[in-house]
Amino acid sequence: MALTAIAFPSVAATTCPGCYGLERLRPGLYAEPGLAPAKRRHVAEVVEQANKRVRAFFGGRASTPDILVCLSDDCYRRIGGGRERGIAVLNRSVMLSPRGVDPVIASHELTHVELHARLDGAEVPQWFDEGLAVLVSDDRRYLAPAGDRCLRDSRRPLPATLGDWLVAASADPHVYAEAACQVSRWAGRKGGKEAVLTLIERLSTGQPFPNLRLLAATTARAAL
Repeated sequence: MALTAIAFPSVAATTCPGCYGLERLRPGLYAEPGLAPAKRRHVAEVVEQANKRVRAFFGGRASTPDILVCLSDDCYRRIGGGRERGIAVLNRSVMLSPRGVDPVIASHELTHVELHARLDGAEVPQWFDEGLAVLVSDDRRYLAPAGDRCLRDSRRPLPATLGDWLVAASADPHVYAEAACQVSRWAGRKGGKEAVLTLIERLSTGQPFPNLRLLAATTARAAL
């Protein structure tokens, strides 16, 4: 545990939030100590709204991640956070920075955890993981409110690995909009969230990840 705490403080913090000074607000929810009652309520409300978004999309929950919330930069640095708004640690727990205590950011990270719980060890390209998280969280920075929700059309291949994704997103955050465009258009043409759930179920049984852009194009031609 000591070596883990030194090398991977975020992993250690999510394993033992109290060891990093966080207080338990309720089962599975931890926040930095000394918060005023109004701020504690705000944290709880944000997390509940985020959980509702995830439950509504997936029709329930397969995951029960611990959520660690910091309202100060010092707290977030102490538990191993960086400049991000939030992060899904090993796709098992969620940490939120002071800039991420928001239903959109929280539900984005919770979607990563829920997706991987349902995949049961199966892999998906990182662009699909991120595009789905934008879709579930209804992030209006990267999605239009209705209709064809694409704000940034994309036909190009998007980063499939986490490392490549981080490089691309650092250079241009709108890659999230491109990923969300591809996922939302495919889902819209295949039947909405039910198509996503069916895909996840198939992947969890060992089926390979399909070419969503090709499937979407085929479906569109068939509808003409």
